[in-house]
Parts: sequence; C-alpha cells; structure tokens
Amino acid sequence: MPLNAALSIEQFVRAMPKVELHCHLFGTVRQATFRMLAAKTGNIVTPEEIDAFYTRGDKPVGVLRVLRALDAHLIKAPADLYCLTYEYLEDAHSHGVRYAEFFWNPTGTVRISGIRYEAAQDAIVAAIRDAQRDFGVIGRLIPSIDREASAEEALQMVEWMKDYRAQEVIGIGIDYRENERPPELFLAAYRAAREAGFKCTAHAGEFGMPWMNVETAVEQLQVDRIDHGYTIVDNPELARRYAERGLVFTVVPTNSYYLRTLAPERWALDHPIRAMAKLGLKLHPNTDDPTLHHVTPTGAWLMMREFGFGLDDLRGFMLNGLDAAWIDDSQRGAWRVEFARRFDALRAQVVE
Repeated sequence: MPLNAALSIEQFVRAMPKVELHCHLFGTVRQATFRMLAAKTGNIVTPEEIDAFYTRGDKPVGVLRVLRALDAHLIKAPADLYCLTYEYLEDAHSHGVRYAEFFWNPTGTVRISGIRYEAAQDAIVAAIRDAQRDFGVIGRLIPSIDREASAEEALQMVEWMKDYRAQEVIGIGIDYRENERPPELFLAAYRAAREAGFKCTAHAGEFGMPWMNVETAVEQLQVDRIDHGYTIVDNPELARRYAERGLVFTVVPTNSYYLRTLAPERWALDHPIRAMAKLGLKLHPNTDDPTLHHVTPTGAWLMMREFGFGLDDLRGFMLNGLDAAWIDDSQRGAWRVEFARRFDALRAQVVE
C-alpha cells in the first residue's frame, strides 16, 4: 500500500498489520477445496450439502457439523492437511496478517480420519514453513482438545505433542461444544502440557455457557489467554480482576450464538463484546472459521466498528494481539514498534 495515497476505511483495515490468534484450520477450507476433497472421496458429501455449509443466513447455525464432516469423510491423507494449511496462510496474508496461531483437533484426525499424529503434524508444519517462504507470513500450530471426547484422549494428545515436538507447535487449546463439558474435566491434560513447556488457551464462556467456565479455565487450567469468554460480563467483579491482570480475550464478531439469539436490531448494542470493553477487558478480534463464517480478517476487524469502536480503538486491539501472541519478548517488542508505526502511517491516509 503506497504511502500518501488516500485510503478508504476498508483499505486501511486490510493493510494494517495484524496477528490472528483464534482460527480453526478446518474452518478455513475454501469452497473449491471442499469440492475437490469431496470428489476425491467419491462425493460422499454432495455438492448441494457443500453449498449449504457455505450458506449463512440471518440466524446462522453453527459450523461444528462441517468440521465433523471433514474428519469423517474428506480428510484422508497428510497432503489434505498440507493443502488446507497453506491455503489458509495464503488467504490470511492477503489481509495483512503477519503472524497466525491456529487450531487443529488431532483426536478426530487420528481416530476418524485414520492419519497418524506425526504424519498429520509433519504435513501441517511443512505447509507452515512453505507459506513463510512464499508469503512471509509466520504460522504456528495449536493442537486442540476435542472436549466432546474423553479426558484420556486429551491426555493422549499432549503425549503425542511431547513425543513429536516441533518448534512450530507451541501450545494447546480446547474447543467443540462446551455444553456439559466444562473445563475442569481436562485438568490432567492441561497440567501435562504446562509441565512440558507448552502455552495454554481455552474456549470458555461460549454458547452462552456460564462465567464459571471462564474462571475455571483461568484459575485451574491456568491458561495464558481466553478464547471467546463472553459470559464473563455476568460477573463484573471477575471481569475487572482479569482486566487488571491484563488477560487478553480473543473474541469473534461473527460468533453464531449471538447472531441467533439476539434480535438483529439489538445485536450490536447488546452483544457482550461491547460490555467486555466497558469492563476494561483487553480484546483482540479474530475470524474463528473464516470461510464458513463468510468473513476475512479485514471483515472481522471492520465488524468491531459495529460495537461502537473507532479506528483508533483498532490500534489498541492490534497491540493486544501482540501481547497475547506466543512469541518471545524481543520479537514482541520489535513488532510493537513496527506495527504501531505502520498503523499510524496508514491511519494518516484514511479518508472517512
């Protein structure tokens, strides 16, 4: 983006440097790639079903069924995981993402897709390295616990990570449906990960699940940041404590739960993201499942304006992302200076 050229708000947001910390690999699959995978496996998933996966109405359903379909029917070889990873990082790079930490659920890949952990991880890591060579974007992998599976399988995932260590694999997460699967079920896996030197995060307070899950993730699982965390607004005192601690919440403006449960005319006014900021919490916007949510990193950041945030607020969110990223402090310091300078130079070009 040349300096001194007038920029629209969308051009500015696309060009500003970003990190992405909350994105699921299977939720990034391009529609054409989904069709290609289906064709290779005999169209077990029909073109009409694929089109439905990419249809997002006013009251969108969740995407978990799509992620399960990928493991069950379409991901059959390490090369498939390489393809998804490389394409995701290429797409993210085109929207100003300089660094991306993304989730992958090994349990399903091993148990359902039938690909050994080490082969799957090697393919994803190879794509990360190739994308950095080709685009300059840095990718890092976060194997994520399938909370609908057993605590034993979660612990097994951490053992695989320890046995097949790679510098691009930096921590653990936990996702899938939080309902009836609270964080404390997976204490052993988180303890093992921390003892092995891995960073930790967790989806908590999603799907309208209670604020106690956020507290458990922070106090018992000892996570370094929280993914979603919206229901913390139901306990303002706890929210203020975490604000003082500087804990970062990786939020998702396109989260389907609130698009389904809030009236369209009240969505932006009543969304917990707005209340979280008023409580002083550090927020960082992310895409979650970009292709399935019909959003890009640019789109996710632009949506934050609907909650009352201005362009200058985006600067704070940008720096929050660097604070929460699992990078070394020297890199963090250098990027804080570089990102801020780039943001300010681009901001001066915006014509509102």
